[in-house]
Amino acid sequence: MKIATVGVHVLDTHVIGIESIPEGSGGQLVETIRMSPAGTAGGTAVVLSRLGAEVLSFGGVGADPIGSVLAGLLAAEGIDVSGLVRKDDHQTSASVIPVRPNGDRPAWHCIGANGAFTLDDLPLAALEGITHLHLGGPEFLGGEAAGQLLAHGRSIGAVTSLDILAPGDPDMLAWIAAALPHTDYLLPNDEQVLGFTGASSLVEGAQALVAAGVGCVAVTQGAEGALVVTADEVIEVPAYPIEVVDTTGCGDAFSAGFLRGLALGRDLRGAAELGCAAAAQVAQGLGTDAGAYSLDSMIAFAAEPPRAP
Repeated sequence: MKIATVGVHVLDTHVIGIESIPEGSGGQLVETIRMSPAGTAGGTAVVLSRLGAEVLSFGGVGADPIGSVLAGLLAAEGIDVSGLVRKDDHQTSASVIPVRPNGDRPAWHCIGANGAFTLDDLPLAALEGITHLHLGGPEFLGGEAAGQLLAHGRSIGAVTSLDILAPGDPDMLAWIAAALPHTDYLLPNDEQVLGFTGASSLVEGAQALVAAGVGCVAVTQGAEGALVVTADEVIEVPAYPIEVVDTTGCGDAFSAGFLRGLALGRDLRGAAELGCAAAAQVAQGLGTDAGAYSLDSMIAFAAEPPRAP
């Protein structure tokens, strides 16, 4: 599996032990401050690399220290970051995530260079030889450009996948609609599916997205696991029993596990089980790069009996 992960790359900073924002210029001691690579392209790239895929990342980062840290963290995971383009007039996209004692995790986010990345920043020759093309955050490119990129991926024999960062909204779906017919696998969450389509159920919403041109929709449902829908079947895969520490990046981890499972020849159910297993690993620590695992250990974990839905 040689995959190009294109689009949103973010540096997340988790702050653990936030009780409140101190008054005035006051301070507060916290338990942990930790940085990790994230984003619908960057976070997915990390988990894919850990699961044995050859990964090339393409996206925009700033010419700033945040960009250097993000690129360094990705490279340390074995990811080819030569496709990350420095944008002099933009900072690197970053989030600060204060985690409260009860597990709530509001976030401050700066879009930064992700909003400045265009197809002109991605030489198509750099995609030669890939088997998969994953686009995270098509809303920044727009549907027409995203569709052009995915169509090119298909023309060179790559399997295409799409993960949307924005909340579910019919206008957002219309904005990226031109990309859907070129998408083999759409990887949204449950709130996005319902918001995009206005459907009364996830199955109906996913079926509407298939009718819009997507080959398969694999929906994450948090603690309920995943739902996989094609024109011919509906598959439910429950989550695995774990003690959740932080859910940041779980959707990206599912995408990685699901795509890796397909590349290994698993059927849709087996791929979704590997996706849920990857999400479970990430949820047990801080950030998308949480935990230590390999493809073999993940497959073994996925073989354990999951929690009933």
